[in-house]
Amino acid sequence: MGYTGHIDTFTKDRLPPKSEWPDLILDRPEFTYPERMNAGVELSDRMVEKGFGDHVALIGHGRTRTYKELTDWSNRIANVLVDDYGVVPGHRVLVRSPNTPAMVAVWLAVTKVGAVAVNTMPMLRAAELSKIVNKAEISLALCDKRLADELQACAATSDFLTDILCFDGEMGHDGDMDRMALTKSVRFEGVETAADDVALLGFTSGTTGEPKATMHFHRDLLIIADGYAQEVLGTTEEDVFIGSPPLAFTFGLGGLAIFPLRFGASAVLLEDATPLNLLKYIDAYNASICFTSPTAYKVMLQQPDATKSMASLRIAVSAGETLLPSVFDAWNAAMDAPILDGIGATEMLHIFISNRSDDARPGATGTCVSGYEAMIVDDNFEEVPRGTTGRLVVRGPTGCRYMQDDRQRKYVRDGWNITGDAFEQDEDGYFHFRARMDDMIVSSGYNIAGPEVEDAVLTHPAVLECAVIGCPDPERGQLVEAHVVLKDGQSGDDAMILDIQNHVKQSIAPYKYPRSVVFCDALPKTQTGKIQRFKLRAH
Repeated sequence: MGYTGHIDTFTKDRLPPKSEWPDLILDRPEFTYPERMNAGVELSDRMVEKGFGDHVALIGHGRTRTYKELTDWSNRIANVLVDDYGVVPGHRVLVRSPNTPAMVAVWLAVTKVGAVAVNTMPMLRAAELSKIVNKAEISLALCDKRLADELQACAATSDFLTDILCFDGEMGHDGDMDRMALTKSVRFEGVETAADDVALLGFTSGTTGEPKATMHFHRDLLIIADGYAQEVLGTTEEDVFIGSPPLAFTFGLGGLAIFPLRFGASAVLLEDATPLNLLKYIDAYNASICFTSPTAYKVMLQQPDATKSMASLRIAVSAGETLLPSVFDAWNAAMDAPILDGIGATEMLHIFISNRSDDARPGATGTCVSGYEAMIVDDNFEEVPRGTTGRLVVRGPTGCRYMQDDRQRKYVRDGWNITGDAFEQDEDGYFHFRARMDDMIVSSGYNIAGPEVEDAVLTHPAVLECAVIGCPDPERGQLVEAHVVLKDGQSGDDAMILDIQNHVKQSIAPYKYPRSVVFCDALPKTQTGKIQRFKLRAH
């Protein structure tokens, strides 16, 4: 950490000690960047200079933005931030918005002025926003005007948040920020930040409820594109990206903003990215790369004319939860485009293990993305034999740096990032997800992976959805409990329970069958369709 473009050194001063960082593997030519580099400039102004000015960058709310329009727009906003709000490099700026082109323009502007972007979920309430504002000491927030209420409630009790500037996320330019920006120049000289200046704080919840702030550098934002998006996705300027993850998550920011902008491609941004809306807009815009959850892909496949609506896809990226073999097989039976499982983490910024288009195996998460290394270890941090379940650890060009947080020492050990996932590695080197470490069920001394049981239950012809958890039991320690949503017309009675149990016993080892089956109308899910098993365990 030599040169810095930050005047406000808040984030630099709160990086963990270098001795607590993971090993960073940066000796690959594709990850060689100049000492001084601004990711926001690279993803907009530089793309115009490369000749992409007239290419479509973003699609949303029924209209398009070219790279030139996006660059001019973000430069106008950058001028507002500097001229009217005195933002200096290193200031933390909160962004609150659904997935819209306006959010991307705002995020680019924050990055260009050398500030540290803190993208937040639209669903967060005032109390949750206050924890983020206080931890990062944020004085300025840029907010879609439709989402201002909770932020204003946060500001009313905050010692830090003094300014909220609203913009029009529906692209009517009817927000205070928009009116101010229209008076500004389309020219802005991006701040010459260091490649290892903090550009983004990605907040992630801890088990205690206290958020952790993961710190990501300008170079990190390009690494995930120059690694995963180039090697695994083979992204070109012809691609059209679409998906459901919020831009507030690093997974969504990568897949729906950084990846397309890095290669001159386009992104379709949807505020309500339900499976049915994804189908509609994949068809409407000939989307070629989709990011969403396995649950969403399953729902999409069940719709009439699904294969026709998704004919333009060349890759379907599945993440957020494990891609069960049943969904993998159903997709491949219906579609020509491969479905790729992958695993990432907010701490690592994006996906670090993935299948490949020409090498995807059912039940396998895949192999390491170029630049990353992974292994499976036991409780003593010793590598386990192939085929043995253990804890996944990883290292590569990105890694965990929590902002001033004692939990850094729990996530990083001996230079490795400890993901909290239970995996196995087979004899061919492919990694297989078993469960989150806290989702492993120990029953009568047996280690049982909930996702494996879920997959067996889902093959029952009467079952629509399933989530498996471990529930306390005085004799066995834990019982395998399946929460099941049945298809229309099916009856959740004792006979159905017995039929499902017997079906599972015929599919996998009998000791893994769900001794408890709970029928429900719907499973609790996140906005991105990920099943919230912790809510099931809470009941």
